[in-house]
Amino acid sequence: MAEYKTDSQKKKFYRTGEWNKLRQQALDRDNHECQQCKRDGEVHVDSIKVQGERKSVELNVHHKYEIEHYPQLALVLDNLETLCLNCHNKIHDRVFGEPKKKRWDDEMW
Repeated sequence: MAEYKTDSQKKKFYRTGEWNKLRQQALDRDNHECQQCKRDGEVHVDSIKVQGERKSVELNVHHKYEIEHYPQLALVLDNLETLCLNCHNKIHDRVFGEPKKKRWDDEMW
């Protein structure tokens, strides 16, 4: 079984045709809508490609169980869900524009 511990291993995986095919299946299944926004009663759909312009990235396909820890689920459709960039970043604790939470509450000596 493949490992996805390093950035280069993960990048290699995300460039495979197998992943791209499964990713498209997840997007189609989820109707190109962010599933977290949907659960929150909101709607966030994919951008529309404009001829001659680069399509803006609005949606990611997220592994519910990360491939680093669960490589056996890397290509399992039920382990995937479509999320907008904002929801995906929140899940991975990558919230931009907000101050980082302190790791410890006590004073540094």
